[in-house]
Amino acid sequence: MSTSDDVARGVLAAVRAEDEGAFVRLAEHHRKDLRVHCYLMLGSFTDAEEVLDRTLLRAWRARRGFTGHAPFRSWLYRIATNACLDTAAAPARCRREIAIATNGAGEPVRSALAEVPWLQPLPDTPEDGAAVGRDTLDPTFVAVLQHLPPRQRAALILRDVVHWPAADTADTLGMNVAGVKSALQRARRTLREELPDRHPTNRDRPAEPDDAERACLERYITASRRADPAALAALLHADARQAIPPARLVYTGRPAIVEMRRPIPADAPGHGEREALPLAMNRRPAVGHYVRRPGVGAFTATALDVLRIDNGLITEIITFGPELLTTIGLGAIPDVPAADHECASGVGGR
Repeated sequence: MSTSDDVARGVLAAVRAEDEGAFVRLAEHHRKDLRVHCYLMLGSFTDAEEVLDRTLLRAWRARRGFTGHAPFRSWLYRIATNACLDTAAAPARCRREIAIATNGAGEPVRSALAEVPWLQPLPDTPEDGAAVGRDTLDPTFVAVLQHLPPRQRAALILRDVVHWPAADTADTLGMNVAGVKSALQRARRTLREELPDRHPTNRDRPAEPDDAERACLERYITASRRADPAALAALLHADARQAIPPARLVYTGRPAIVEMRRPIPADAPGHGEREALPLAMNRRPAVGHYVRRPGVGAFTATALDVLRIDNGLITEIITFGPELLTTIGLGAIPDVPAADHECASGVGGR
């Protein structure tokens, strides 16, 4: 008897016994994969978490629809996919707008990342291991997915990420197989058009950051704490790009990024002691930025940077607001004794 058969029997037993606790425990085994699926569909960690909770509730309410003929995991994916489609069709979601971003001079520029203002990173968790690849969670890929109509997006994710057969995908989406194939062709064409030429598939990149990435991250944290423009410049590739999705802004090239992040004057409202913490988002190194205003005891989150590091240099910075840090319990941190770093007036643009 296979593991999936054992799970199916356990689910059926829980349904017959009306044992919600046992049912939820079995469903929770799939939470990590379902979270990634909802995240790819919606592009937002907070939206994905809300829909995931709704999915598990819907699953329990629809428990008698599970017959054991299909794997429990597939049955949950069907519910999650349709919950995401419902969310995408909601009026509040329909009002979200993808629009051309601008650079520091206010000129229009194309950037899939900066055109999706609701985009959020996905925090890595210890149990992820290598199961969630960098190619799947690459922020540019996630952003481009948001440019697709919801059913095209679902067809592409189910076929190319989850690797479902066309017939199962069609059944889940209420389409015929020909319709799924057509949607998939259009979605793949959009991906080819939208993904930058320099953007690799990442399939040959290790699942975890290597030594060069970790060393660059440490230097970036030090530069951020000290608000050191020269140290920051030394870490940036010449054609590095910084995207700020919430503001639909893009800065291209080392000089533009350094100028945007120039130190805040000591008498400016944003002045304060700075702190930066290493994090991991979307299988990438990330940094949470904090400031402690004069007379305040704790450091408050100001921004979250997700980095792409190639050959020891930063080629991409994606900057988000502090909301996600607050959501995951890192919106504020106490004073951190750190005799070995200098906290100065911080990096601008926060």
